[in-house]
Amino acid sequence: MTVQTLVLLHGVGLDHTVWGPVAELLGDRFQVVAPDLPGHGSRPPVPEGTTLADLAAGVADEIPPGSHVAGFSLGALVAQHLAVYRPELVRTLASVSSVCRRTDTERAAVLSRLATAAADPGASTAASLERWFGGTDVPPDLIRATESTLSSNDPDSFVRCYRVFATGDAEIGPRLGEISAPSLAVTGEFDPGSTPEMALRLADAIPDCAAEVIAGARHMLPVQKPRELVTCLTAFIGRYAHA
Repeated sequence: MTVQTLVLLHGVGLDHTVWGPVAELLGDRFQVVAPDLPGHGSRPPVPEGTTLADLAAGVADEIPPGSHVAGFSLGALVAQHLAVYRPELVRTLASVSSVCRRTDTERAAVLSRLATAAADPGASTAASLERWFGGTDVPPDLIRATESTLSSNDPDSFVRCYRVFATGDAEIGPRLGEISAPSLAVTGEFDPGSTPEMALRLADAIPDCAAEVIAGARHMLPVQKPRELVTCLTAFIGRYAHA
């Protein structure tokens, strides 16, 4: 039996290691491809003016045609861009903890976080960790690993990629109706930035898209609720893997 390829795209300021708990639970059910986005992990810093299209182009060559593609946060916007502009690569699309068509209030909040990232990277890291993990039971070693990844970013490159995250939903939003791949939008019940309402917006905007909310979860689903996320993803992919 042919092993299906599952591509996992990480969020802003992170790298492929954020998918570690998920990949471990997946075992050998999929051929997992988890590249670093441009400007992250092992990749060099990105230049000023980097766009969502640039980030998508930077990973497209690593994605075999017909892959199941799951993107987390910024990675979800990248995955949506690929589903619109490189549909031959995307068999199914899973948007994990994704933003969608931010309201004016939601956009003001993320632009405020962008300003903090530009002015004080340390404060930005601390605020992210609190927003993602405060009040959760995520093991301290995983939180420290996330902190280390965030702190290792080139500050200017991080801000350039964060700007894509802050504005990319407005860019890709008008094109979501062109996505033909069966799709899933899944987020955490208590995610303050990628809210359950946004998952419903995605389900409304993409023609064949279901929405699911994972109870008790905040933003970092791959780290806080990997088992629940794997259950959700594998059930979704299983409906289309051999269609």
